[in-house]
Amino acid sequence: MFNQKSILITGGTGSFGKQYVSTLLARFQPRRIIVYSRDELKQFEMQQDFNQSCMRYFIGDVRDKERLVQAMQGVDYVIHAAALKQVPAAEYNPMECIKTNIHGAENVIHAALANGVQKVIALSTDKAANPINLYGATKLASDKLFVAANNMAGGHPTQFSVVRYGNVVGSRGSVVPFFKKLIGNRSDHLPITDERMTRFWITLQEGVDFVLANFERMVGGEIFVPKIPSVRVVDLARAMAPDLPHKIIGIRPGEKLHEIMCPADDSHLTLEFKNHFVIRPSITFTRRTNDFTTNLLGETGVPVEQGCEYNSGKNHHFLNFEEIMEFNRIAGV
Repeated sequence: MFNQKSILITGGTGSFGKQYVSTLLARFQPRRIIVYSRDELKQFEMQQDFNQSCMRYFIGDVRDKERLVQAMQGVDYVIHAAALKQVPAAEYNPMECIKTNIHGAENVIHAALANGVQKVIALSTDKAANPINLYGATKLASDKLFVAANNMAGGHPTQFSVVRYGNVVGSRGSVVPFFKKLIGNRSDHLPITDERMTRFWITLQEGVDFVLANFERMVGGEIFVPKIPSVRVVDLARAMAPDLPHKIIGIRPGEKLHEIMCPADDSHLTLEFKNHFVIRPSITFTRRTNDFTTNLLGETGVPVEQGCEYNSGKNHHFLNFEEIMEFNRIAGV
């Protein structure tokens, strides 16, 4: 569906954006791929790897509505990946996080509607489910904005959906390269926040493939959640450095012991498909379908049990040591 189409990626110089661009170029013949981000150095470095004739690089911030409107002219599909993501940084700089993650989301929606973009997918996070930190709270607000935008669209053709998933192995901010660096520097221990801590685990390519598939699945208004394994942080440390002792350092500001992707309070809205969940909108659409049981790929979902919660600490699949190391190998760390 991306052949001869124009695709814009906000935050396109990040880990996800670069993998998404690489995948689009390998599998499709897009007319244009627009990388929209605010860091000219990262764009320069990315151009050394991706300089095909279809590539375009726009310097701009999602806080700048007018620049977004200009960048989205003639665009068919938008992936909104730009965000301030560091949990402690958001706690210390709350207004900056709000300006990018909430006001930026509003600007992306406005620009997409102004240009008649066909489909928009916004990347979310497990931290947006039952948030306890500012980052998660801003992403929950962003999710709500993108879902409600389907009502705001009115007669516009634009559809908006959200993809929510967990920790990406090897991405910037991931614990895996942090552990690897400590091991390489011959540290005498690995720091562990809490021995009980668990996280959802996904590779970058799996995240990209999930987003690609959801452009074909989406009818507008869904929050897509992949079925992925969990990892115990202590198991990760033992798999990477079996002989290093651990030092418990305590949870950082805004951290949880376990992450949630489908809250129990949303169980009445949640549908289970073969390889993913869909959280339906809590609001009624006036010009869009309100039936999400069958998607545009013909896949059918069924309601989950009331009170069902998709929680990293209660997952059916926890990675063993061999699986952890295979994930790390795939991620190149």
